[in-house]
Amino acid sequence: MRSGNRPVGELRPVSVEYGIQPNADGSALIRMGNTHVLCGVTIEAKVPPFLKGRGQGWITAEYGMLPCATHSRGRREAVSGLSGRTHEIQRLIGRSLRMMVDLQLLGEHTLRVDCDVLNADGGTRCASITGSALALRQALSRMVERQQLPSLPALLPVAAISAGVVGGLPMLDLDYAEDSAADVDANFVMCRDGRWIEMQTTAEGAPFQPELFTAMAGLAAEGIRQLFRLWDDTAVSR
Repeated sequence: MRSGNRPVGELRPVSVEYGIQPNADGSALIRMGNTHVLCGVTIEAKVPPFLKGRGQGWITAEYGMLPCATHSRGRREAVSGLSGRTHEIQRLIGRSLRMMVDLQLLGEHTLRVDCDVLNADGGTRCASITGSALALRQALSRMVERQQLPSLPALLPVAAISAGVVGGLPMLDLDYAEDSAADVDANFVMCRDGRWIEMQTTAEGAPFQPELFTAMAGLAAEGIRQLFRLWDDTAVSR
């Protein structure tokens, strides 16, 4: 039985609090069960060297876990250096967020997203993507207010969720205990129109049958559709 008698296809409780970082151009604290991630966006009036002079913008992300986010203190990566896992997650978040908007419409601006995991109980990269997308929407609205953009560009909302196979059963939104015991671990990123952005699926002990992947993808699609309800909250545009 899952914690809290949660059915295999049910999300953990989800909430978002906006404006947590007044000095950021957009910020959101997303809570998915006991996984809590603070997402902040900074607007920079410049782009990376490889884009300079092209008239388009860029969206990039940085990710980190606070030392006491897990059951045992982790060393700050500012001291130890970025791990391969952190590099992978940062690239995933950036790729996902760049699907939200036509970068040609941003002018030569970089939107830098910082994802700081305050508490980790599984699914931190997925929570980072979902929360960052909401914070990014706020930052783009701020650009319109400052006349850095003539109008809010069309946005394609994105969100992400984890899934896995635990004890032979496909499950949605794994917590740490479930993830640690999973036979298959997966992360899914989807846009609101139902198209997939990225799927990461790994067999932890032995290869798995295709029907299990189909089952996980089905659970993930339904879970992400529920997450898109967060976009209907009027606070997201403030």
